[in-house]
Amino acid sequence: MSEPKAKARSLQEVVPGVYHWYVQDDRIGARSEAYAVVDRDGAVVLIDPLPIDESLLLPLGSITAIVLTAGNHQRSAWRFRKRFNVPVWAPRDAHGLEEEADTVYGNGDTLPGGLNAFHTPGPAHVMYTLWMQQSPRGVVFLSDLLTHPDDGPPAFVPSEYQDEPVRTRMSIQRVIDHLPVDALCFAHGEPIVRDGEQVLRKALEQDSEGASAPAP
Repeated sequence: MSEPKAKARSLQEVVPGVYHWYVQDDRIGARSEAYAVVDRDGAVVLIDPLPIDESLLLPLGSITAIVLTAGNHQRSAWRFRKRFNVPVWAPRDAHGLEEEADTVYGNGDTLPGGLNAFHTPGPAHVMYTLWMQQSPRGVVFLSDLLTHPDDGPPAFVPSEYQDEPVRTRMSIQRVIDHLPVDALCFAHGEPIVRDGEQVLRKALEQDSEGASAPAP
């Protein structure tokens, strides 16, 4: 999938060491988010990167890797790979990659920037939540499990746009059960910096489509 036409002109800090930017994504008619994680040694990892004025990224440190959460989040990854001469990490068997990833990863793998991979299928079979402990917070990058609209709380994408809607809800429950969650970073919508576990529980409780899933 080609890059969005828009380019971000600002960069915001989510929590210490985690930054985000967004564009109005003409490809999908909605807002899309991207993230940068700055490791303790100053190395910078880009997550699902979108077009941005590169002068905003350079002060963060040396960009050392790009991590994709799913095949449909390639965005600016291949152009940035060439621009910064860094590897792209992608999920094993990710669908529709336009170029070959330098490294593939799977459930439980440790990725650059202190990120940990957690398989969370539903919107697509090959989709990963990334988790990191950014003391004192647990930060999760949810990919497409939930979106955060401007006019309301986080919610599930309509079922017709998901491969397996019930598995999406199971994946959210597994995140609650297995990952310490404080800050939530969405692929579409403003991040939430505190009370992440309660936010996820509320999304399940208020699921407007009433999907129910058996216990994982």
